[in-house]
Amino acid sequence: MSPVPSSPLTDRVTVWFGEHRRDLPWRAPDRTPWGVLVSEVMLQQTPVVRVLPVWEQWLRVWPVPADLAAAGTADVLRAWGRLGYPRRALRLQECARAITERHDGVVPSDEDELRALPGIGSYTAAAVVAFAYGGRSVVLDTNVRRVLARAVDGAALPSPAHTVAEVRRATALVPDAPGDAAAWAAASMELGAVVCTARAPRCGACPVADLCRWRADGYPPDLHAARRRTQGWAGTDRQVRGRVMGLLRDSVGPVPLVEVERLAVEGTDRPRLQRCVDGLVADGLVEVVGDDEPALRLPA
Repeated sequence: MSPVPSSPLTDRVTVWFGEHRRDLPWRAPDRTPWGVLVSEVMLQQTPVVRVLPVWEQWLRVWPVPADLAAAGTADVLRAWGRLGYPRRALRLQECARAITERHDGVVPSDEDELRALPGIGSYTAAAVVAFAYGGRSVVLDTNVRRVLARAVDGAALPSPAHTVAEVRRATALVPDAPGDAAAWAAASMELGAVVCTARAPRCGACPVADLCRWRADGYPPDLHAARRRTQGWAGTDRQVRGRVMGLLRDSVGPVPLVEVERLAVEGTDRPRLQRCVDGLVADGLVEVVGDDEPALRLPA
């Protein structure tokens, strides 16, 4: 494979990152691969400000995969708190067990081995390779996709789904040297997170504003706007599920189903509540106990 030459885009963004990077604990010199992996799972669809305290507490309680692997499921779900999408917590525990059993408790540095772990997809595997081990990988999260869509393609936002062309373009930009590749991955992600944001990009603070095709073309609108669907929180099944999980996390013992019905989201009818409870049970997040007077609890 021929070396990938540096470019003004990768060089400038990497230099900018060296001066403006946020001081985050999973970037610290004493970070561990396990800490990086946990951060990447927690940060999926969740802002940094919400993840920080949970991540810090999580690593204090379960500093290595074997600790989490041996933890009780209820303790894991309570520690996850209100990060959302609590199935991630269960998958992370499954991942910890696999690392403990298959890899002697050491987070793999190989992308294929990482992808073979429960709950670890292509993005997370690439991120662990780059951010935990300083390796060369193609890290393509929402922020990086947006930066490249604007700067290279001239699009307001990337398409809703990854495309082959997009992955090829991102791959072609990754520097050849592993250290430079890891730096570019972190830098491009940071630029998208704090400058090239989705709704209010700060073009005046962008180190590559003069190279940005979207800016040069006069900021054309999002061609995929009609394909994007956004769903509010209030009144949704996600809100009901979140409320039920909150009740169970805060409870010492099982909560009678009649009590759950009373405390569920206002305006939620019984069929919807039952659908949400059934879904939580199917996902392994909730258990039903008792026959005459059913109650809900977190899994033991």
